[in-house]
Amino acid sequence: MAKGKGYDYKKALLSVTGLVALFLILIFVNIIVSYANIRWDVTEDNSYSLSDGTKNILSSLSEPVTIKFFYSQSNPDIPANIKIYAKEVKDFLSEYKHAGKGRIKVEIYDPRPDSDEEEWAEKYGIHPMGTQGGKIYCGLVFVSADQEDVIEWLDPAKEQILEYDLTSIIQGLQSPEKKVVGIISSLPVFGTGGRPSMQAQRPEREWIFVTEMKKIYDVRQITPSVQKIDPLLDLLLIVFPKNLNPQLEYAVDQYVLSGGKALIFVDPLCVSDRTQGQQQFMRSSGASLDKVFKAWGVSMDSTQAVADFDQPTRVRTGNNSMEDNPLMISARGEAFNKDAVITAGLESMLFPIAGAIKKSGDVDFEFEPLVDSSKNSALMDAFKAYLGVGAIKKDFVPAGERFNIVVRIRGKFKTAFPEGRPASKDPDSKAPEEEKGTHIREGEKPATIIIISDADMLADQFYVQRRNLFGLAISEMFNDNLNFLSNASEILTGSDDLIGLRSRGKFERPFTAVVKLKRSAQERWLTKETELVKRMEETTQKLRQLEEQKDVSQKMIISPEQEAEVAKFKAQRQQINRELKQVRKNLRASIETLGATLKGINIFLMPFLISLIGIGFAIYKQRKFKKK
Repeated sequence: MAKGKGYDYKKALLSVTGLVALFLILIFVNIIVSYANIRWDVTEDNSYSLSDGTKNILSSLSEPVTIKFFYSQSNPDIPANIKIYAKEVKDFLSEYKHAGKGRIKVEIYDPRPDSDEEEWAEKYGIHPMGTQGGKIYCGLVFVSADQEDVIEWLDPAKEQILEYDLTSIIQGLQSPEKKVVGIISSLPVFGTGGRPSMQAQRPEREWIFVTEMKKIYDVRQITPSVQKIDPLLDLLLIVFPKNLNPQLEYAVDQYVLSGGKALIFVDPLCVSDRTQGQQQFMRSSGASLDKVFKAWGVSMDSTQAVADFDQPTRVRTGNNSMEDNPLMISARGEAFNKDAVITAGLESMLFPIAGAIKKSGDVDFEFEPLVDSSKNSALMDAFKAYLGVGAIKKDFVPAGERFNIVVRIRGKFKTAFPEGRPASKDPDSKAPEEEKGTHIREGEKPATIIIISDADMLADQFYVQRRNLFGLAISEMFNDNLNFLSNASEILTGSDDLIGLRSRGKFERPFTAVVKLKRSAQERWLTKETELVKRMEETTQKLRQLEEQKDVSQKMIISPEQEAEVAKFKAQRQQINRELKQVRKNLRASIETLGATLKGINIFLMPFLISLIGIGFAIYKQRKFKKK
C-alpha cells in the first residue's frame, strides 16, 4: 500500500514538473517568436503587404527617411473609424520599416495638450480635428536630410491610395529638384500675355491648371516651331493638338519612342477654341493625333461625341431654362476605375463633349480604361451639340456598351514615321544636327501615355467657380478635374515603380451579406412602388374617361362609378403599403437573424469545438496511459 502511495506521489510530481516545463517552453517560444520577422498577410487584397514597386523604391534609397506619426491615441474622444484606421496605418508603417532594411525609421508621438509633441505637430503643420474632448492629431511627417514633407491629416476615405501617398513622398524626398513639364497647346492656356486676342475684347489670363502646375513643376511652353523635344523632359502635356505641325508631331513620336511619358487631351469639339465658330465647325473636325495614335494602337473619331443619358449635366439654356445635356458628361461612381491610383479617389469629373477612345490594330501593349461612359450611351455627330438636347434625344439609340473617355496605354511602340522626319514646308527649316542618324524606329523602353478625349475639362469654367468675398477673390473647385490632372502628372513624373503601383483594397470591409440583403429588399421595394405608380396612373386614366362620359350638367358631381374606382384604388394602395411594410419587416428580421447566427457562432461554436478537441485529446492520453 505504501509502495502505491509513493508511486502516486512520484507520478504527481512528474506531472507538475511537466506542466511547469511546458509553461516555461511556451514563454520562451513566445519571446523568440516576438523577435522573429515572420509576416503573413492573409487578407484578400494583400492589404498589409507592400507592392514590388514600393519595395524596389525602398531598396534604392540614397538617403534614409524618418517617418513621424503624430496620433492622439490617449484622447478618449477619438471617433471609432479614426481609431481603427490609425492602428492600420501603424501596422502598415511597420511594413515600410521592415522593407526599408534600416533606411526607414518610424517614430510614433502622442501630442497631448500643452506637450512638446503637440508643439512639434503644430510646427510641422499637422492639422488637428477639434472635438469636445480636445484636439485630435493624426498625421505624418517625412524627414530626409534637409528635406521634409507632411500629410496633414490621414483621411480614412483615402485608404485605397495610402501606399501610393507614402511611397511617392518617400521617393520625392530623394530628388528635391523640380520635375520638368513641357506643354504643347493650340489653346491660350498660358494667357495672351497682357494683350487682347483677336477674338477677345480683353486679355485672357493664364489657365488655372497651368498656374497650379507651376507651383510644383518647372513648366515650359513648347512652341509649334519646335522640331525636337528635349529628351530630359519628365512629362509632355499636349492640350488640343489642332492642326499640329508634322515636324512637331514627329518630335512627339520620337519623344515617346525614347521612353517619354505623355498626357494628351484631344477633343471632337472644343468649345474653348475661340478661333472656330459654329459654321466653321460644320466644315471641319476636332483635334486628334490620328497618325501617331494609329502607330500606338488606339483611335478616336474626331467627328463623333459620346452622349450619355445616365450621366448628363444639368445646364442652363439660352432661354434661361434648365435641361440635362447628355453630351456634357458628369462622370461619377462606376465610371471611374477604382483599381487605378489616378482615379481611385475621384468622385466626379465633367467632360464637355468628349469622344470615344478605342483600341485598334494588332499592337501589343497595355490598354487600361480609367474613365468610362455608362451603358446607356451612344456615339453621335459632335456638331449636334449646337442643335440642342431635343435633337440629341431624337436620334439617340443606346449602344449598350461603355465608351472609353480616358485611357492609359503603356508599351514599346513603333514609329508613325518609318521613313524618318517628314519634309518641312518651310525651305529655310533644317533638321537638328544632333538628330541626324538617330531616327528611332521602335521604342527603346516602355512609354506610358494617358489619353483624354476632351480638352475643355481643363478650362477654368468647367471645374472652378470664382467669387468675391469681402474683397477677396476666392476660387472653389466643384469637381475633380484638377485633381485628376494632378494625380496623372504626379504619377507620370515618378519612376516606373511608382507608375506600377495599384490602388489597394480597403482595410475595413463591408458586411457583404447584409449589403446583398438590402439590395434584394430594395429591388422588391422598387417593384412594389412601380406597381403602385402604375395602378395610380390606370385609375387616373379611368377617372378621366368617366369624366368625359358625363353630361355638362354633371361635371361637378362625382358619379357612383368614379366613387367606386377611387375606393378600389385606395384599397389597392393600402394593400401595396402593407406589402412594402412587410418587405421592410422581413429585411430587418433577416439582418437580425444573420447577426444572431454569427453571434452564436462566435460565442458558442468556437469554444464548443475547442472543448471537443480538448476532451478528445484527454481521452486519447488516458487510453494511451492505461495501455502502458
